[in-house]
Amino acid sequence: MSITPHPAAARRPRAFVRVSGPDAEDFLQRLVSNDVAALAAGEACEALLLTPKARLVAPLRVLRRAADDYLLLTEPSLGETVLANLLRARFAAKVDLVAEQHVSTLVFGGEQGIPNGDYGSPAVEVLDDPIEPTVGEDELERLRIRAGTPSWGRELDDRVLPAEAGLVERAVSFTKGCYPGQEPIARLHHRGHANRGLRVLGIDSSELPAYDAEVRHEGKAVGRLTSAVRDGDAVLALGYVRVEVPADAELAVEGAVARPLHFAGPARP
Repeated sequence: MSITPHPAAARRPRAFVRVSGPDAEDFLQRLVSNDVAALAAGEACEALLLTPKARLVAPLRVLRRAADDYLLLTEPSLGETVLANLLRARFAAKVDLVAEQHVSTLVFGGEQGIPNGDYGSPAVEVLDDPIEPTVGEDELERLRIRAGTPSWGRELDDRVLPAEAGLVERAVSFTKGCYPGQEPIARLHHRGHANRGLRVLGIDSSELPAYDAEVRHEGKAVGRLTSAVRDGDAVLALGYVRVEVPADAELAVEGAVARPLHFAGPARP
């Protein structure tokens, strides 16, 4: 008798905000960067909550549970921020806004759940499932960095433009209606490019570099490091590098050689 192996799974800490009511679709459609009106019940997409100048307030995953019921998934530290921003924008809209409590588990190779491609392998997030995690925090962080996925508080904050972090390709619709930050996003997309982008680096060092450590090329500062984990006898890292630096250029971080493994950010498909 064959035994079906348990899938690899990891806890994915989240904050959750419910948006429901007769105006839920129109309300969210006017506030976030992606086309949430196009979602069918049970479908999800990535989206951004932005300032009018296109600075990042919060990254979101938007799950449409029913015609008038959406669940927003964001980072644990951003739940109150998201809820407060939505409450300020509600005005006369007929929507209920409330925080919910769930446990999110990332299941690699799973098919039923909220799609999540942040870790380099097909995965879904499932809510309130008793499955036991088999992947620890350190390994999950290593997978994230290797995949070139930005994280809030590391690569993402209110200083970062979505295009710099590769968020436009995955979380922005250019065919939907207006939302805060739309004009700067569209202007940069159609008329220019970001000055820097994310790159995954392998660093010849056994010591973890500091957050925001300078990335240098030919003696000049060309970027900053944002995330790093030990990877065998070396370090795997993620950081912003100016786009004019050649893709195969040898870099330096705190005196150690840093070799680009691949682009993330704007070059991410």
